[in-house]
Amino acid sequence: MNGLPLLLRVLRDPSAAQGLDGAGWDLLLRQADAANLDAYLLVLLEDAGLLDTVPAAPRAHLEWTRAGAAGHAQAARYEVRQIARALDGLGLPLILLKGAAYALAGLDAGRGRLFSDIDILVPKTRLHEVEGALMMHGWITTHHDEYDQRYYRQWMHELPPMQHARRGNSIDVHHAILPETAPVRPDPDKLRAAARPIAGEPGLATLAPADMVLHSAVHLFFDGEFDKGLRDLVDMHRLLTEFGAQPGFWGALPARARALELGRPLFYALRYCPRLLGTVVPPAVQAAMAWAAPNPALLWLMDRLFGRALLPLHASCADAWSDFAHFALYVRGNWLRMPPLLLAQHLFHKAFITRHNTSQAA
Repeated sequence: MNGLPLLLRVLRDPSAAQGLDGAGWDLLLRQADAANLDAYLLVLLEDAGLLDTVPAAPRAHLEWTRAGAAGHAQAARYEVRQIARALDGLGLPLILLKGAAYALAGLDAGRGRLFSDIDILVPKTRLHEVEGALMMHGWITTHHDEYDQRYYRQWMHELPPMQHARRGNSIDVHHAILPETAPVRPDPDKLRAAARPIAGEPGLATLAPADMVLHSAVHLFFDGEFDKGLRDLVDMHRLLTEFGAQPGFWGALPARARALELGRPLFYALRYCPRLLGTVVPPAVQAAMAWAAPNPALLWLMDRLFGRALLPLHASCADAWSDFAHFALYVRGNWLRMPPLLLAQHLFHKAFITRHNTSQAA
């Protein structure tokens, strides 16, 4: 544990922040900012009863994040209600994903959690209706390139991102949680069927607790970009801690992962949350996930890659292999989302055609 970056030591045990000098606080806040976790750091220290022990300058910075997080939460609630109003009449529950779901459902993972867009899940057969309704209420696509439109609509698990013409807020409309081209494709009908209404929020719903954890694991461990990797791992830690106190959750989680073909991302979640954040996972659950483990050689490699990529994206947390780890996981993420020929075509287009068109436009 002593080898962990300062931020992770504090995330595991908030009392580790006590006694830090000015340089220590400066490093802690810079690492938290790089991981997009400074607002959560305030929540963590406050819950531990340690906020009054923070020196004046870092305390002022943390209090500033409180105001920013409160404004962010208020804006997110307003935007969700505007989306719900736009889709009213389609007869669909508005299933929220990720940050918006955590915030609107009042989960612990939503406290101090900032997010740049709102993600929703709808049936693929209703995409045209949903997109049309959103366009009628001011949302427009942000990807006008013909290739990008085909990329999203033919191969991906979501529409091209949409942005409100007046407010500038973004929405991602998903019909699944993994791309059409991925070798593993959890049945979105099962996710929607198990969704749960949000108490006090008519028409709004979230994924079931186990599905919420699995989606968080998929989002992190099937992706290729880890600039917010630690933030996403913290999401899983908070979800597992909160849901783990509910009767039956731990017993049902491995079975749900098997049913949705998501054993591998859950295996990684249950490996790295305890290693980096001290998440308490029952040994029986760890044992129940042995079927999803990679072979020993691959696991050795993934430990070294994820062990670097899941740290704050700050110079103090990097070593000589950090850039390689991020690059290798970027290639892996794309490999997991597309078959080889399609991946080669996509990377060629992005590297040469899109870049050429952009440079000419400039």
